[in-house]
Amino acid sequence: MTKAKRRRRAAAAGCLLLAGALSACSSPSPSASLSPPSPAAVPATPKHPVTLNILDVAGNLQLTKGMIEDFVKAYPNIIAKVTYSKAPSPSMAGKLQAEEQAGQAQTDLVLTGTDGLSAGIANHLLVRTLPDFSSRFPGLMRNYLPPAAAMQDLAQGFGIELVYYPSGPLLEYNPHAVTNPPTSAAALLAWAKAHPGKVEYAEPENSGPGRTLLMGLPYLLGDSNPKDPVHGWSKTWAYLRELGRYIRYYPTGTKETMQDLASGGVDMIASTTGWDINPRALGTVPKDEQVTLMQPMRWVTDAQYGVIPKGVSADVLSADLALLKWMLQPSQQAIAYDDGYFYPGPAVKGVTLSMAPASSQQVIRTYGRPEYDGWIAGYPKETSLPATEQVTAFDMWDRLVGSAKK
Repeated sequence: MTKAKRRRRAAAAGCLLLAGALSACSSPSPSASLSPPSPAAVPATPKHPVTLNILDVAGNLQLTKGMIEDFVKAYPNIIAKVTYSKAPSPSMAGKLQAEEQAGQAQTDLVLTGTDGLSAGIANHLLVRTLPDFSSRFPGLMRNYLPPAAAMQDLAQGFGIELVYYPSGPLLEYNPHAVTNPPTSAAALLAWAKAHPGKVEYAEPENSGPGRTLLMGLPYLLGDSNPKDPVHGWSKTWAYLRELGRYIRYYPTGTKETMQDLASGGVDMIASTTGWDINPRALGTVPKDEQVTLMQPMRWVTDAQYGVIPKGVSADVLSADLALLKWMLQPSQQAIAYDDGYFYPGPAVKGVTLSMAPASSQQVIRTYGRPEYDGWIAGYPKETSLPATEQVTAFDMWDRLVGSAKK
């Protein structure tokens, strides 16, 4: 087990121990009930402005903090103040369990990816927003981009999708070292065999590009069921074991792969649109690095959500719903272009780069790629694995692939 995994599991265990300690020390109050306020009991606006405590377990604030602050300025009668905290996604469930069992809800809104969403659903920790509060989000599904609507379906009604992107899989490479970049999975394997130690991807559990490569390979290889890592990925697992023979090690995060590419330690890494643009804009990776895609290309899409923990008051729930609705306005969604981190970023229709802040427009003009718009429009899009299947795929990768490099 890697040090990173030991830290994550220790954090989760600590939260669970805290939950037990809190529940032993005090009897759960009515606010700790697993039944949230009924829709009829939730006012359109809170009786008094609330303080909203927002937990980010997905790096989402980089995309949405501006939207939240705009709302607070526009509606001081709803939110008086916002506090922010960040935590690793695996610790989210334990934290919310501790708060709910103690009857002391301290987290009012969580910004999460599919991993935290899955944990929240599996542990019955979240308010069901849809269809319970559908009237607060008129035309929600109609307003999403079609691939984003498919990602909203993965939330099973327990979250509101805030940002979306067609992630990858892409390959990013040093054009001075890679003169004939691979355009298929077979060509990637041949290149890796001819250049051992020069291709790299991070552990899928901790890396968007690693995860996207993992979920994209079943389509590239023609596996029997790309949505079933247990029974439908025989070609994928065999391919990854063979590719692993020519990979030196699997970093614990994407940033490390970017640093290895920049230093010349490797010449090719797994990437996505956002991980291509943003590190070059930040100077982590040289501006002239290039990307390629593999055929038959299918985008694996990704999204992040706002989810509401059970145990919040009716007034806080009212403020949460109003904020989430606000964040889906096209004018606010344009903020999600950011510095290309989740490119493009907006989840709803009718949002163009021309609507984004001037700084975002400049970054995309300088570090974006003209071919992206054509690629995004031209290739089919597949949703990420449902969260439970993602966890299964990560465990299988650890056992069948990653363990060879431990």
